[in-house]
Amino acid sequence: MKNTIKQYINIQKAQYLDGYKIALKFNDGKKNTINFKDFITKSQHPDIQKYKDINTFKNFNLQYGEIEWNDYELAFPIDDLYQNTI
Repeated sequence: MKNTIKQYINIQKAQYLDGYKIALKFNDGKKNTINFKDFITKSQHPDIQKYKDINTFKNFNLQYGEIEWNDYELAFPIDDLYQNTI
């Protein structure tokens, strides 16, 4: 039986750029700039409405290799971030 190691993708670094853009660096070296503008501004969900305020949006954290806001009130699947399909 062959011994295989599955690598789990996670975010190593997240840096706010401007507007609703955040630069992400993943543990495999891949880098993406994610623009959350359409998701944030077009959402009608009341919990997401407050993130239209740039200062609230900029207040994200990196937890366990994921980007999240306000104790996971807002978070995105790592695969979507990795593929840049927000």
